[in-house]
Amino acid sequence: MPTLVHPTAILERGAVLGDGVEVGPYAFVGAEVRLGDGCILHHHASVTGKTEVGPGNEFFPFSSIGQKSQDLKYRGEPTFLSIGAGNCFREFVTVNRATGEGGRTVIGSGNVFLAYVHIAHDCVIGSGCIFSNNATLAGHVQVADYVTIGGLTAVHQFCRLGAYSMLGGCTKVVQDVPPYCLVDGNPARLHSLNWVGLKRRGFAKEALESLRRAYRLLFEEGRNQSQGIEAVERSGELTPEVENLLAFLRSTERGVTRPLSGS
Repeated sequence: MPTLVHPTAILERGAVLGDGVEVGPYAFVGAEVRLGDGCILHHHASVTGKTEVGPGNEFFPFSSIGQKSQDLKYRGEPTFLSIGAGNCFREFVTVNRATGEGGRTVIGSGNVFLAYVHIAHDCVIGSGCIFSNNATLAGHVQVADYVTIGGLTAVHQFCRLGAYSMLGGCTKVVQDVPPYCLVDGNPARLHSLNWVGLKRRGFAKEALESLRRAYRLLFEEGRNQSQGIEAVERSGELTPEVENLLAFLRSTERGVTRPLSGS
């Protein structure tokens, strides 16, 4: 497939474009950028910095990818951004490189970032996630696979969002969000398992039931976190999904989002 570059686009010397890349009017590609096969930059999209982009990514107008960190500590050290395959970056999405020499912001594959999403320095994002309009991550946030973030939701730095979790719109997240769970509110509170989302992702009935029983022991019967983990371990509900949930809880550093009435 031919590579198509509009005559008004700017490609700095050193930029590497794969086969079939399309660069639209007034788009910009920096000198240290590597674009994989089949990427599309619509008009006025910008990709710059030490940025590696896998195949099949699409950048809509005025998206700004790979700019330097907004961290006030940043002093121009060489930092990186790595992007997997098949992501969609809609209008005005911003993704920053890392802070600290050799640091890297990482985005997986098959994610959708709707308009005005912001991904700050040193974030690590998995694959298959959906970020609704104006979702905002502060620095060093970790997002596992298949997370859904509602519009106008903000996540505090160093928080973790567990796999298959869902964050409601306008949610303020200041602690880790457990995998498989639904949180909402300002500040965020744990509401339930992400039941509908898990069904849509094809989780087996047995896995869903084991997660339901574990959730009840952890969050609905008045136990604190340590007591809840011990109760689940005694119950024998140690399916792979439950093991993953417990491992996440044990490894938290910021604490875990809990129900309003939880311990």
